[in-house]
Amino acid sequence: MLKGSTIIFLVLFLACSPAPEFDLELARPQHSLEYETPAEVWDEAMPLGNGLLGALVWGDGNPLKISLDRTDLWDLRPVPEFNSPEYSYQTMREWVAEKRIEDLQHVYEKPYRNPGPTKIPAGRIELQLEGQQEFNHAKLELETAQATIELNDGSIAEVFVHASRPTGVIRIQTKTEVKPKLVVPAFGGPVKNKDPQNTRVMEVGLLGYPPPQESEGEDWIAYHQKGWGDFSFAVVLMWKNQGDTWLGIWTIVTSQESPDPLKTATDRCKEALETGFESALDSHTAWWAGFWDRSFLQLPNQTLEHQWYLETYKFGSAARSDTPPITLQGPWTADNGLLPPWKGDYHHDLNTELSYWPAYSGNRLKEEEGFLNWLWETKSNAQAWTLRFFGLPGLNVPMTADLNQNQIGGWHQYTHSATTAGWLAHHFYLHWRYSLDREFLKQKAYPWFHAAGIFFEAVTEMDSKGKRTLPLSSSPEINDNRLDAWFPSITNYDLALIRFVFEKAAELAGELNLSQDSERWRTRLKEMPEFALDPEIQKLLVAKGYPLLESHRHFSHLMAIHPLGLIRWENGLRDQKIISASLADLKHLGTDYWTGYSFSWLANLAARARDGRTAEEALEIFATAFCLRSSFHCNGDQSGQGYSRYTYRPFTLEGNFAFAAGVQEMLLQSYSGTIRIFPAVPENWQDAAFSTLRTEGAFLISAIRSEGQTTGVDVFSEKGGECRLQNPFGDSAYKVRGIPKDSFKVERDILILSMDPGETAQIRLER
Repeated sequence: MLKGSTIIFLVLFLACSPAPEFDLELARPQHSLEYETPAEVWDEAMPLGNGLLGALVWGDGNPLKISLDRTDLWDLRPVPEFNSPEYSYQTMREWVAEKRIEDLQHVYEKPYRNPGPTKIPAGRIELQLEGQQEFNHAKLELETAQATIELNDGSIAEVFVHASRPTGVIRIQTKTEVKPKLVVPAFGGPVKNKDPQNTRVMEVGLLGYPPPQESEGEDWIAYHQKGWGDFSFAVVLMWKNQGDTWLGIWTIVTSQESPDPLKTATDRCKEALETGFESALDSHTAWWAGFWDRSFLQLPNQTLEHQWYLETYKFGSAARSDTPPITLQGPWTADNGLLPPWKGDYHHDLNTELSYWPAYSGNRLKEEEGFLNWLWETKSNAQAWTLRFFGLPGLNVPMTADLNQNQIGGWHQYTHSATTAGWLAHHFYLHWRYSLDREFLKQKAYPWFHAAGIFFEAVTEMDSKGKRTLPLSSSPEINDNRLDAWFPSITNYDLALIRFVFEKAAELAGELNLSQDSERWRTRLKEMPEFALDPEIQKLLVAKGYPLLESHRHFSHLMAIHPLGLIRWENGLRDQKIISASLADLKHLGTDYWTGYSFSWLANLAARARDGRTAEEALEIFATAFCLRSSFHCNGDQSGQGYSRYTYRPFTLEGNFAFAAGVQEMLLQSYSGTIRIFPAVPENWQDAAFSTLRTEGAFLISAIRSEGQTTGVDVFSEKGGECRLQNPFGDSAYKVRGIPKDSFKVERDILILSMDPGETAQIRLER
């Protein structure tokens, strides 16, 4: 619990700005993940990663296990059905009209039950210490991203995946012999279930690869595995003994990276061994120190604070600007003889998008760039698919995709949705608004919106009332894969995404002085209908005349509220009524068929409605009922408290990262053009603080709340411009320092600061 009399506020780390005239300091809380009993299954392991390589540390010491992963290990075999004559939007429309559900399932869903394409695992290291060892204690230090395992004989193992190098490091201090082993997935081994109907129980043996080429020497072991087509990869573990210290280095190299993966991996391990443990640890921890310096927070609710650090740590482990983006499981593919749940793919109807929500206000745009870079690099594949399947110009994106953004398949209503590019456009918009990177705006953000807008123009049709609609419209994942998942009128999900693209395309074109483009998109926006509302209570419907009928995990019908912010609390009573009625409807229907991410999303929605109590409650339920002790979101309710009827435990990451975003949304909001400090904290949160969270307009904000009152705010401007800040001090007196007097004015309850790049304003409550 924070105490107002003892809180010290953070000095903003501003290398390019003058030292503040006076400072308040806040020490970042230290958090760790600790086990008193061993993790006996892979999904309870301690996670390590660097965006490219991932590791899971588990086991009782007999042996110690380290599951290995690399995020570009993929089986990329094509889907034959998606090159057939029947594979087209026009045919899909005809089959839907003719109610040919079996044909639709054969072409679109059956291929998803094929073993590939899929993310694939890399096996694991097993380290057996001489004698019968017993587990004593394990600890993952989030500050340094290092796991330590203590055994009963005094042996200590330290494990980390280097933050900026493609190697994993293991040091064991022991007086006994260490016997290492590589366990290779049975890619071509015997299969118990040769025709699984569920993608969550598909055995890796279904891939049908040839046996690996295993090799070893006095101080190394390795295997080289051929995959589908020309793809192959090598895993190498190399070690040396120095007295009572065993030092091991491992890596994974693919044929895309090197024509000789085994040699490259071997050379890499040799070099890392020569570098040594301490040198590797120093550079590793330096990276993580910089990562944590970018933002942190203190909350009176220790459950939420601890979980936020766990989620932020996992985000730092899973995301980099130059590695593949976060899949369903990121760099932690299943190690249980099965392919990862839902093939570990890229789901763009929620999963990838939620995974990057915390990057923006969390001030971690560098890591978020990996997602946008990948979307841009695979844009040509998506456009080719758009032309081939829809027969239309512009850009749409497959909703379930492999590493190269090629369609994988699944329920056709969503995998072949016409609006997926719109949700992805939201991330291009957010990156622009939070960075004000004009080159990014010109080269990537607006071109993405332009291409998506062209497709939306082409795919929509005019109805009898002169408004645009979609001939096939759905709302993930309402009515599952039944024919009634297609609605006779445009859904609020599709409508929100199309309206968002047209509205923001006009805005971005205007920013670039493209007046004709801006007018074009404003005209298209006017041609779209208004959102479908219940005529009596004004809640958002799924589609015209169709309310949400039952508890449902996906809040697709509420996209206009969050994340898109088209319906805003700040807009006044009408929007407030829609938001309140829509959230009341969720509460009325209950949580029976929610998964963990539903609670994280609810927290974000509630925060937009300034309902801190509901946001806090939803986040607590997520953290205590839908997370394994590894902190992985496991979809189903593990608590036995009846929060959901789903009790299964496949793990996916989007709920974790949406949790972090929900906490940040409670502390800081800027989506409406005005920055609001502590906009959705519960009344009993008397003391809270955060450091250098980011807002739209490229401002970094630090703030402190003591005894129920905001007492200090620092505003740093990266790019300069007008900062509009809702007065966080109420009727209390305050002082503004750090900027000229004529750069500050007040309009009603809005503080307006005209700031130069690199300038810091300090606003303090006068007591």
